[in-house]
Amino acid sequence: MLINFNEKQSLINQYIAEMRDEKIQKDSLRFRTNMERIGALIGYEISKVLEYEAVDIQTPLGISKSMVLKDKVVLATILRAGLPLSNGFLNVFDKAESGFVTAYRKYHSDNDFDIKIEYMSSPRLDDKVLILSDPMLATGSSMVMAYKSLLKNGIPKHTHIVAAIASKEGVEYVKRNIKDSEITIWTGAIDDELTVQSYIVPGLGDAGDLAFGEKE
Repeated sequence: MLINFNEKQSLINQYIAEMRDEKIQKDSLRFRTNMERIGALIGYEISKVLEYEAVDIQTPLGISKSMVLKDKVVLATILRAGLPLSNGFLNVFDKAESGFVTAYRKYHSDNDFDIKIEYMSSPRLDDKVLILSDPMLATGSSMVMAYKSLLKNGIPKHTHIVAAIASKEGVEYVKRNIKDSEITIWTGAIDDELTVQSYIVPGLGDAGDLAFGEKE
């Protein structure tokens, strides 16, 4: 299943527009805040498809029949760019466990690179709902490699792949290469083009640099 919020009436579109704007995005605090907002809003939408259970809650005046989340959620993201997006999810799923994957492009030339996974930290995933997020889904290779690295800790019952902006090519790559659990892809927008350097166009630039400053 694919959910593209660019096709819906949602404040996510406002935040995406601000993050794309080359003048507004120079404010790194605002960029990070908008990314967190997107995580929180998509997290709320994901919460609607999770499993709940009825419990009795003792109030000062009696018993309240309440529905609480039954699914156990693991929030995983790709460092460093994914941190603000993941924080938005954590604000919604405050009892969730967290996982982290470091992935980077190892360049052999300007247009030739491999994706390298250096480190993965995650709780067990068996019978849990995995929400794996990264701001940009370009080729899809980083997302798939991060997912497969996480599988060392078990197979989730369902995986939600989340990107603020995706390319058509990246979405199709994820669909083809993640088969171990049921998946849903959530994205704020889907752009048509990838450059020869595998950057999304129009995209927004380097999300990690915009959030945290340029790296060497």
